[in-house]
Amino acid sequence: MNSRGDLSIYLKKYFGFEKFKGKQEEIINSLLEGKDVFVLMPTGGGKSLCYQLPALISEGVAIIVSPLIALMKNQVDAVRGISSDEDVAHVLNSSLNKTQTKKVMDDIRSGVTKMLYVAPESLTKDEYIDFFKTVKISFFAIDEAHCISEWGHDFRPEYRNLKHIINKIGDAPVIALTATATPKVQDDIQKTLGMLDAMVYKASFNRPNLFYEVRPKINQDKEIVKFIHQRAGKSGVVYCLSRKKVEEFAQLLQVNGIKAIPYHAGLDTKTRTRHQDMFLMEEADVVVATIAFGMGIDKPDVRFVIHYDMPKSLESYYQETGRAGRDDGEGYCLALYDYKDIEKLEKFLSNKPVAEREVGLQLLNEVVAYAETSMSRRKFLLHYFGEEFDEINGLGANMDDNMRNPKKMVDAMEDAQLVLEIVRDTKEVLRINDLVNVIVGKENSIVKSYNLKIEDFFGAGKDKEDYYWKSVVRQLIVRDFLFKEIETYGILKLTEKGKGFIKSPEEFLIAEDVDYKKLMDRAGSDSGVQAPAVFDEELLKHLRDLRKKIAKQHGIPPFAVFQDPSLDDMTMLYPTSIKELTNVFGVGEGKAMKFGKPFVEFIARYVEENNIERTDEMVIRSVADKSNHKVYIIKSVDRKIDFEDMAEAKSLSMDELISEMESIVYQGTKLDISYYLNNVLDEDQQEEIHDFLLEADNDSMSNLLEEFGNVYDEEELRLMRIKFINDVAN
Repeated sequence: MNSRGDLSIYLKKYFGFEKFKGKQEEIINSLLEGKDVFVLMPTGGGKSLCYQLPALISEGVAIIVSPLIALMKNQVDAVRGISSDEDVAHVLNSSLNKTQTKKVMDDIRSGVTKMLYVAPESLTKDEYIDFFKTVKISFFAIDEAHCISEWGHDFRPEYRNLKHIINKIGDAPVIALTATATPKVQDDIQKTLGMLDAMVYKASFNRPNLFYEVRPKINQDKEIVKFIHQRAGKSGVVYCLSRKKVEEFAQLLQVNGIKAIPYHAGLDTKTRTRHQDMFLMEEADVVVATIAFGMGIDKPDVRFVIHYDMPKSLESYYQETGRAGRDDGEGYCLALYDYKDIEKLEKFLSNKPVAEREVGLQLLNEVVAYAETSMSRRKFLLHYFGEEFDEINGLGANMDDNMRNPKKMVDAMEDAQLVLEIVRDTKEVLRINDLVNVIVGKENSIVKSYNLKIEDFFGAGKDKEDYYWKSVVRQLIVRDFLFKEIETYGILKLTEKGKGFIKSPEEFLIAEDVDYKKLMDRAGSDSGVQAPAVFDEELLKHLRDLRKKIAKQHGIPPFAVFQDPSLDDMTMLYPTSIKELTNVFGVGEGKAMKFGKPFVEFIARYVEENNIERTDEMVIRSVADKSNHKVYIIKSVDRKIDFEDMAEAKSLSMDELISEMESIVYQGTKLDISYYLNNVLDEDQQEEIHDFLLEADNDSMSNLLEEFGNVYDEEELRLMRIKFINDVAN
C-alpha cells in the first residue's frame, strides 16, 4: 500500500467534505503506508472515515470487524450511499443464506467490493479463512476495539482471538479504532492485537459543548418529565439498565404527552428498526433504551441524554453521553444517582467468576467516584481517559454542575479515621450497612453475633445521620483507603493506604451534602414517597398550620393526615379539587376524600389571591400498574394470607412487600394487618409503639429506630407503623 498523493481530492469525491477533521489525514496516510494504526477518537470524531476512505482507494478488500449486525447494516448503507456501485460494501454474517454468501464472495473476487463487514464469529469459520487467503486484503479494521479488553465496557471473548485469525489469513496492516479507552484498555488492545509498535493517534476526549449534571435519584419520574417538557420538540435519549424499566418508562412518558418509544434487544428486529427510524425521522422525540441502542446511530441533533440508572462503567457513560450534541450544538447530559442502584449491580456481580467480578467492581467504583465527586466532572472524566484538563481555562470549563454551583467542602479527617479504626478493631468482618449500624449504635443480627454492643466504639458516631457515614465510607473506598471484597458480598478490608491513614491522618475533604439531606428528609424515603424539587415556602407554612388544626380535630398526629412529602407536592401542583389532589404523592382517593376538602379550598383561595398561574406540566399521570400488586395485596390481607406466601407469589422480597403495603396505607386505603402482626408483637409491645407514634412529630423510620432500635428490628417497626396509619388515619 502506498500513499495516494492528495487525499483531499478523494475526500471531496466520495464524502463531499472540503477538509479533514482532526488527525484523519495523518491516520489514513499511515495506514496507506502499510503501518499498523491505533485510533482513539470520541464518538462523533469521524472514526469511520479513517478506514472507509483508504478502503475505497486501495487495491483489494478491507475486512472490517464489527460487533453488531445492526451497526454493520448502518455502515454498509452509508457507504453504498456515497458510491455509484451497490456492491462496494457487503456484510458477511450469520444472517445470510448460501446464495447471498456466494454473491458476496463473487463480488470480492471481481474487485468490486472494497469493504467487507464481518462479525468476529464469522472470521473463525474455516471456509471463510480459506476464501480470504485467495484474495487481496488491503487491511484489517477492528471497530469498537475496546471489545477486545476485559477492562473494556463491552468485552466480547470472541474478539480476543482476532490476532490469531488475522495471522492465518495473511499479512496486512491493522487499524484498531475505539471511542472509549482508558490507558489500561489501550494497552490491553495493543498487546492482544500484537500491535505495540502501531502508530497511535489520540484525539482529545473533551466535548466542550456537553453539560454534565448528576442529581440524586429523588422523584425521578417527575424530574425527567419536567426536564423533557422544558425541551419540548427536542430529541433525546433516556438510558435504563433493564428492559422492563425501558418499557414502563416509555409508557409513562407517552401518557404524559411525550412522543417516546422503547428500544431494547428483547424487541423483534422489525420493531427495533421501525423505532430507530421513527427517532431518526423525528416522528418520535425521545428513545427510552438499554445500551442496545446507540452504536452507529448517527443523529447529530440529540439535545439531551438522561441516565435513569447509572451505567456499569465510565466508558459506557462517556460513550452514551457522547451521543448528545454531535453537531457541536447543545448537549445536556443528566444522570440520576442512588447508591442503592450500585449495590444492586454489585449483587449481580457476586455470581460472576472472580476475575470478571474484580474488574466489574473496580469499574463500578469509578462510577461512584464520578457521581459523588465535588471536582470538575469534565476534569474527572478526561483524567479517567488519560487526558489532563485545565478546569479554569479549558474549553467547556464551566459546563458541569459542580463548576457552576461548587459544593462547600468540609474536613472529615477525624470521622474517616474513626471508620478505619472500627474496620480494623472489628477484624475486617463488616459490610457497609453493618459498619454504619455500629458507628451510629444500632443493634442488628451482626452486631449481636459479634457482641459489638459492649465495645467502646459502638455508637461513637451517633451524633450524625446514617447517610453521612455511608458517604464517608464510600469516599474511603473511592480514594483507596478501604476496598470491598465482593466474593464475600462486600466485606470491607483496609488497604495499606488505609492502615497508613490510621497512624498519621491527614486532611480528608468531602462535600457538605446539605441539600441532598434536605431532599432525602422531605422525600420520606423510608415510606416509599418521594418529594419534588421546588417548593412554595409561603404556602407550605399555611398548609402545615392547617394540617395541625385538622389533626387536632381528629385527635391524631399531623403526619397521619398528610405526610411532609405530600404537603411539599401540593406547593408545586396547587391542587384545587379532590380529583387533582389524588395526583399528589402519597394521596390516594381514600385520604383525599377524608382530609382533602379544607386543603383544596385553602389552596384555591391562595392561588387566586396571589395570581398564581397553575401549570399542568407537573401533574405526572401514572400508568396503570400491570403487575397489580396493590389489588393482590389488599385481597390477600382480607383473606389473611401469610406475608411470606404473598411475597413469594409475586416474586417480592419481604422489604419490597412492606414497601408496597406502606404505599397502600399512606394513600388512604384500609389494610388491616393485625392478624400477622399479632404473631410478631404482643399487645403491650404494640401499645408501646402506638402511643409513641401518637405523640411523635413525625413517623420517620430514623425516629422509630432511635427510640426502639435496641428492642425491635426495623421490619417489626415498619409493620407497626402500617397498622398505626391504618387505624388512626384511614
